[in-house]
Amino acid sequence: MQNKGFVITLTVVITALCLFYLSFTYVSRGVQQDAVAYATDATGIVNLNKKQGYIDSVWNKPVYNVFGYEYTYKDVKDNELHMGLDLQGGMHVTLEVSPIDIIRGLAGNTTDSAFVKAINAARVAQRNSQESFGDLFFDAYRDANPGKKLSSVFANASTRGRINISDDDAQVMKVVNDEIESAIDRSYTILKNRLDQFGTSSPNIQRLPGTGRIQVEIPGADNPQRIRKLLQGVARLEFWDVVETSTLSSSFIAINDLLVNEQKAKAAAQAPVSTSTPEVGSDLESQLAADSTKSGLDSLQNLNISPIYSLSVPMGSFRYDIKDTAEINAIFKRQDIKNMFPRNVGLFWAAKPDKDQQGNEAMELHFLDLGRNGKSRLTGEVINDARYELDPLKGAAVSMTMNAAGTRMWSKMTADAAAKSPKGRIAIVLDNVVYSAPYVNDEIPNGNSQISGSFTTDEAKDLANILKAGSLPAPTRIVEEAIVGPTLGQVAQSQGFISILSGFALVVVFMVMYYAKGGLIANLALLFNVFFILGILAQPTLGTALTLPGIAGILLTVGMAVDANVLIFERIKEEMAAGLKLRAAVKKGYEKAFSTILDSNLTTLITAFFLFILGTGPIKGFAITLIIGIICSFFTAVYISRIVVEWMIANKGDDSNISFDTVIARAIKKRKHFNFVKYSKPAYLVSSVIILIGFVLIFIQGLNLGVDFKGGRSYVVSFSKPVVATDMKLALSESFENSGTEVKNYGGNNVVKVTTSWLIDDESDQTDEKVKNALVSGLAKFTGLEFAENESALDDTHFTISSSTKVGATVADDIKNSAWKASLFSLVGIFLYILIRFRKWQYSAGAIIATLHDALFVFAAFGIARAFGISFEIDQVFVAAILTIIGYSINDTVIIFDRIREYIGLGTSHDKAKIVNDALNDTLARTIITAGTTLLTVVALLLFGGEVLRGFAFALLVGVAVGTYSSVFIAGPTVLDLDKEDSADKQTDVKKTKPATV
Repeated sequence: MQNKGFVITLTVVITALCLFYLSFTYVSRGVQQDAVAYATDATGIVNLNKKQGYIDSVWNKPVYNVFGYEYTYKDVKDNELHMGLDLQGGMHVTLEVSPIDIIRGLAGNTTDSAFVKAINAARVAQRNSQESFGDLFFDAYRDANPGKKLSSVFANASTRGRINISDDDAQVMKVVNDEIESAIDRSYTILKNRLDQFGTSSPNIQRLPGTGRIQVEIPGADNPQRIRKLLQGVARLEFWDVVETSTLSSSFIAINDLLVNEQKAKAAAQAPVSTSTPEVGSDLESQLAADSTKSGLDSLQNLNISPIYSLSVPMGSFRYDIKDTAEINAIFKRQDIKNMFPRNVGLFWAAKPDKDQQGNEAMELHFLDLGRNGKSRLTGEVINDARYELDPLKGAAVSMTMNAAGTRMWSKMTADAAAKSPKGRIAIVLDNVVYSAPYVNDEIPNGNSQISGSFTTDEAKDLANILKAGSLPAPTRIVEEAIVGPTLGQVAQSQGFISILSGFALVVVFMVMYYAKGGLIANLALLFNVFFILGILAQPTLGTALTLPGIAGILLTVGMAVDANVLIFERIKEEMAAGLKLRAAVKKGYEKAFSTILDSNLTTLITAFFLFILGTGPIKGFAITLIIGIICSFFTAVYISRIVVEWMIANKGDDSNISFDTVIARAIKKRKHFNFVKYSKPAYLVSSVIILIGFVLIFIQGLNLGVDFKGGRSYVVSFSKPVVATDMKLALSESFENSGTEVKNYGGNNVVKVTTSWLIDDESDQTDEKVKNALVSGLAKFTGLEFAENESALDDTHFTISSSTKVGATVADDIKNSAWKASLFSLVGIFLYILIRFRKWQYSAGAIIATLHDALFVFAAFGIARAFGISFEIDQVFVAAILTIIGYSINDTVIIFDRIREYIGLGTSHDKAKIVNDALNDTLARTIITAGTTLLTVVALLLFGGEVLRGFAFALLVGVAVGTYSSVFIAGPTVLDLDKEDSADKQTDVKKTKPATV
């Protein structure tokens, strides 16, 4: 094997990196266990507030030391393998920035009837359109006002300098669309800032490309109302005068004396009972002197130093290491400390830490002048525009313009600051966090300012967005929401890991039973595969989390990863049967299997790629796991397994006792050849009849669409005793005013899932609460139980909502459209790839026909299952299943096509039917083994994966079985049939043209 040294080195490096990244997860779990132990009383009850207090106390403290570098608990949480909300509980929210309010603001909040009519028409059209709201509004306005220019509406005081009355419609549309996009950027920046200050939940926020939406995930969130308020609150941008610390020296001296006296008193109280040698730092006077040297405060060298100075880093006074900010906060929050400051002084932290040349970070504490009434002299509403620019001399900078009222106040503020000695500063504060505090050199009389400093490009852009936060209204509304309780998350986590272990164990046992020592090698490669997947998912820059669909992706990868080793081992056995010795057979087997494995993996990768590009939420997480799994399985099966095989035969060579055969394998090999081509026509008929029956049933009874695809609100409700779902549905129909409502048992007879379309067109928080209250009152009336907000209060007299989901109608339409696009693009991509690789359209057509057959068969199976009372939801996870089936089916088909192409290239026969039959029979063992191992993992998923993945597992079960069937009875014979027709057409053309050539 060439490049063996490189492969070994790469394997060692990847293994070391995976161990490093996964070590954070291990440390994090240890801290969590310590927190639980600390908060557990003698009766075994965990005090959640005490547990959170422990976590808060170590949040910015070092808890892990590796290679001489200390990681705080916050660092550890940022670097651990993140669990999705479905595995640990929490809150998922998709917010949409309201373009309506932005357009109204740009139009000067006009009440013109034509304008209002166009807004309302665009609002209605948006429900069934993929166009942006801005374009829909423009179309509606033109229809209602033919010949009237848009500038007549948008040229006003708020847009002066950007839109003129003489501008044509295209220019106006560009400004409006740019402003909408800018508002989304501003909202994202503001929300990110708020979530960064949220605390210990490690929230994740990202923009959804191509939409005006922002997605937020907060693991472990247990206060939805607080989060909704946090996310939807109006941004508060303010300008405050900075109080320089030199003017507060008397306050600091008094505070320092108080704290030092407390330290001395505490040390004196502890001294008599101490019998041990004093620890480092027990000599208070010398320690304080050392701390004063560290702080660099020459004027205080001879003072005893308190933490407000000793913790200050060399970067400058009142700048602190992030891990020390909690202690500093505790000091300055004390009422006796507050009383030592002038009443007008307020304390605010910087938004981001400063960095010195060595990369050390520190947070600056600012002291601001709050005036007599605590109201800022200037707020963000006065800003007309702010933009990033690159100054040739000053580097990245921000330019800002204000309206007339703002210009007057800004002139006075800057004049006052410039008159101070030394020059004064003005702090730019958003949501009580200081983003910048620039010095003012001169009065700025005209409202046009430039803020410069040591900004990076991104920092300057962020500041420009912050400054624009108050210039136009850009409120957000929640269009999609999911809340998963911690108990439900823990259950899903347990079910997911049981599925992985069960599926893995079944595959491991089967491979050893079928391939003997070869099976052990395949299992070792499989172990590396799963380890690499988890290690790569833990890599923080990837920014992904392990979700329940992700676990399904790993489990599916386990089944599919075996395929590469099966192909290799079967090839080795074929070469040995043809007379080659072991060493030569191993080399030949790996070489011949390589292109087939590459083709099959790339076709599956195509579907995973479109899942990632066009999918959202759980689909995207599944796609990431699948992509990583495909790449890892290729590397481990093709390269790592080969290194192990060659190592095992290195000493004895052809006489090595390594085996790829067992009694079971030999028994399967002795089977008679089957004439698949002969029975292809009956197979076409059987498939057509089953698909037809299934779609007739779907037409009659419909599909059980989840809220992902139809919109609505869904709740998982837990009871302490069994309940009857059908009776509950009748009781809730009245509560939901006879709107569409579905109630079904969910994973047990004491848990139900309630889905309703009542008031779905109203996505306000008030309506969310109204629907929830209707649900609670209806259930309380039906069961006679009381509602418990907290899952821990669930007992014989209570019920609780374990999780809830809301999907707006517009979001549901987008999800459906993205699902169709993902499916369509996957098929087109596969068609083109096979066309390029096999150079004949018949192969592409045969693969697509077989793939469509499999997808339609799964839909039909869902329709037939529902007719028998077994109903599965059609949701985003189902789409992931369909596209996975497409990838799996193509994988299977490509391997058969590759063998057909090989036999045609050998030229051993001119009978194409015989070639196809030989190829199908010679790959049948591999087809059955791969299908069998994959089905083992899917069955484990179906049995242990829980209710969330029940429909997903059923779809895969049907899809894998039918995909195997279609690969041998549909794909190959279809290529043969199309090739015959093509040949017949050519012969006919020749006969027609022949007389003309005589």
